[in-house]
Amino acid sequence: MKRTHLPLNALRVFDAAARHLSFTRAADELAVTPAAVGQQIRALEDLLGVVLFRRTSKGLELTDEAGAGLAALRTGFLHFEDAVQAMQASQSSHVYTIAAPREFFAAWLAPRLAAFRAENPEVRFVLVDGEMTDFTEANLDIAVRWTDGPGELEGVPLGDPDWVMVGEGPWIGWPGDPAPEGSDAASADSDGEEDKPPVMVADAGQAIAAALAGLGQVRVPALLTAGLPAAPVTAIDTPCRRGYWLVAPLPQWRQKKVKALVAALTAGA
Repeated sequence: MKRTHLPLNALRVFDAAARHLSFTRAADELAVTPAAVGQQIRALEDLLGVVLFRRTSKGLELTDEAGAGLAALRTGFLHFEDAVQAMQASQSSHVYTIAAPREFFAAWLAPRLAAFRAENPEVRFVLVDGEMTDFTEANLDIAVRWTDGPGELEGVPLGDPDWVMVGEGPWIGWPGDPAPEGSDAASADSDGEEDKPPVMVADAGQAIAAALAGLGQVRVPALLTAGLPAAPVTAIDTPCRRGYWLVAPLPQWRQKKVKALVAALTAGA
């Protein structure tokens, strides 16, 4: 059934004016001018086709038509308040569904989530693998993505988008950095084998593991090596176009629980 359009702002003004029997005091409550209250009341009267207030020597009085609907209106506003509180309670349920690349979760995100939960023991985390997971389908609160910016989402960068080298020897390729600097795999001979690295892995986490095992060297985002021993890691000057970003659609980004987690993860970043 199609719902009737409700002039909620005008009804809210009417409720305030009916409680105070004064446009001036209603305006003070609503932080508007008495003239604005009068305009809303006249517009509501035109819409309903009834007179809501009459002026007497004692001040404003409600008409019978206004009094007939006032109790139901106030009950309706109480239901609105209950609905808002219910939605806020659900929002503050302290359950976070987070999508992040597996290697980033292991190297950087997991210890910080542990620290956040130590300070907020009521928190629960649901982790989803895959940085491009759809927010709606997975019911995500927030995601970490390796990208050059938040795009159409709201977001903040995590750390600086720097490269580091791990290990020594032949190149280890992964989808984010498949070939040595200056090499172009597309320009290889017909079979494409000439420029292929001797080791090719699925992600940066596997690339780091391969380098630490002695299979060669790899170039990876610096944040992934935060927990590694200093010896096998070498900073390089090559700029990285991409970085790790904490992102979410605007409605999620505005949630109190998401703001709290974002503040914790970006503290000192």
